[in-house]
Amino acid sequence: MSITIYGSINLDITTYVKEFPSPGETIHANNYSIELGGKGANQAVAVRKLSPQGGRFVAAVGMDAFGAKARKELERFDICLDHVMSVSANTGIALIHVNESAQNTISIVGGANMSWSDTGPDPDVFHDTQVLLVQLETPLQAVRSAMALARKRGAYVILDPAPASDVNEIKPLIEFADAITPNESECEAIIGWRPKTRDEAEQAAKELLSYGLQLAIVKLGSHGLSFACSDGTSGSIPSFVVDACDTVAAGDAFCGALAVALYEKMTLKDALRFASATGALTATKPGAANAIPLRSEVDEFLLRN
Repeated sequence: MSITIYGSINLDITTYVKEFPSPGETIHANNYSIELGGKGANQAVAVRKLSPQGGRFVAAVGMDAFGAKARKELERFDICLDHVMSVSANTGIALIHVNESAQNTISIVGGANMSWSDTGPDPDVFHDTQVLLVQLETPLQAVRSAMALARKRGAYVILDPAPASDVNEIKPLIEFADAITPNESECEAIIGWRPKTRDEAEQAAKELLSYGLQLAIVKLGSHGLSFACSDGTSGSIPSFVVDACDTVAAGDAFCGALAVALYEKMTLKDALRFASATGALTATKPGAANAIPLRSEVDEFLLRN
């Protein structure tokens, strides 16, 4: 049995700036980096760093120089490439600005990530999947097909509804999800209003359950998170206090950690603390996949907090 991640691979081109440029403005950045990213790749790296057996990563890159670099980066993180296809398209990229407050703006060129047909991956990749983790940086119909295939084989399906889309696009996906993990803006895209406090996020999580989910988690960044379960339980967890420098992959690290925690049958409270700690530690380092902590670092952090 395994964790499967179906999603995107990008190369992240990140510039570090004092403030975001205004329309028409040219500014000088302090530094830049080019490294592995994409929500799928980040989550696959998180699963690999946090779980001894890692996970199965299903994705696509282009037959170009960026694709070759992405493959080398995945190998560096000990990610199996058996289900990473090479296609006749440009490899996906993300253009990222990070300001001095550790906030970011991101523009994505999907490239090879958008090459999937409506039927999604080969059904055989889900034959022993216990937990499936998906996001929205691949074609939505392909995501829906993957979720349906995994569900049919008895998998627990986690939907990370990012990047945010409108409710009419997300609704057909939710019916095949067991858990959903939106942040406040993604939550607004689904239910029509934006939670700003943990109490409001708990109300929003309960509203999300009306779509037939088992678990809804609404993330509020530095303000923590709230959750609601189909068994009637709900609550909130405050954030961990860390010295954040870059939040680029924090949400992806959270979702990867959640998949590992649920796969390991942690209690919900422990799973949410584990995922929150992983996201918080990721924010303390610059970059995406490189910033995701090892299991030992997360475990040690939780012992101290």
